[in-house]
Amino acid sequence: MTDGAIVIVGAGQAGCQAAVSLRERGHRGAITLIGDEGVLPYQRPPLTKAYLQGDIGFGDLVFRPETYYSEHDITLVLDDPVVSVDRAARSVTLHSGRAVGYENLVLATGSRPRPIPGAHTIRTVADADLARPKGHVVAIGAGFIGLEYAAVASEAGCDVTVIEAQPRALARVLSEETAGHVVQVHRRRGVKFLFNATVSEVREGEVVLADGTVLPADVVVAGIGVVPNVELAREAGLTVDDGIVVDPWLRTSDPAVFAIGDCARFHHGAEQVRLECVQNAVDQGSTVAAVITGSAEPHAQVPWFWSDQYAMKVQIAGVTDGHDKVVVTGDAMSGAFSVFCFKGDRLLGVESVNKPVDHVLARRLLAANCPIRPEMVAVPGFDLRTAA
Repeated sequence: MTDGAIVIVGAGQAGCQAAVSLRERGHRGAITLIGDEGVLPYQRPPLTKAYLQGDIGFGDLVFRPETYYSEHDITLVLDDPVVSVDRAARSVTLHSGRAVGYENLVLATGSRPRPIPGAHTIRTVADADLARPKGHVVAIGAGFIGLEYAAVASEAGCDVTVIEAQPRALARVLSEETAGHVVQVHRRRGVKFLFNATVSEVREGEVVLADGTVLPADVVVAGIGVVPNVELAREAGLTVDDGIVVDPWLRTSDPAVFAIGDCARFHHGAEQVRLECVQNAVDQGSTVAAVITGSAEPHAQVPWFWSDQYAMKVQIAGVTDGHDKVVVTGDAMSGAFSVFCFKGDRLLGVESVNKPVDHVLARRLLAANCPIRPEMVAVPGFDLRTAA
């Protein structure tokens, strides 16, 4: 157990979870949580869903009321981002010039959307307020952000076109089977897709494609991936490789400095990965608090993700990238099915559409390393409950 001062850079999901978990685990030393926005720390996933639809307001997004931080002796610094890290002195310098010392530093700096000039991106509540859908809407990128935005715009009665440079949607994150179903759901709602298409220019009121096609556009939103915020780490001399590289205990190349969330490149089995999802941020926030307060257990949680589009819930357990074989269970025609993704005979993950029980059981099976093989799943009547 350490009672030393802890500085957490980044007040998003990972950083907030780390601060909360540290106090829950009995850490008695100073905790300083530093954010770059001028508002209380808040959830980001609803920005492209319920918040954009107007179903909830900003107050519904906030993790904790302001009183929580004072009651738990967490110093919350807002709108004064960290501009440098001095590892030798164990201190960070804020934009205001103030220095804050630490015994342990947690980098939860997150990521930022890849920009397209003239297009909106959605990372902050201010971004979402500027990107309210109206009229003709163009979403650049058929990933989760682009498709969640397209769903909201379609339900708002907009004319929606999705532009994707790849031959299909969700190529980085979902199997062809699941992604194809998602696209069909959108098409039934009137959303148009242009695959193998790239944007040449975003102008006032229109989008110009590389082939010369001009699309009317009252609102343009880009969802073409993110860039991890690693600049502080790189300038501080920490190891960076598409993220801040950490060991199984989420320590960087400096044992006094940790990295968690979207910015961290960590061990997942035999691979090193960087994941951009809420649950990974929450799990790593909890893990880093445990490590700082004396736990010897490495980060080993099963990653899981979700996306809500219309009445459709897509849930993924595990990391299915790199799979070479799939087995589908359930009824894809009815819109309730699961896709088991294998690499050889090894189950990498399970993608479930409107099958929440399958998702929960899949997470349990993956955590227990149960030997589920393709031929087992392919047997008619296969039920995950019998394998769990």
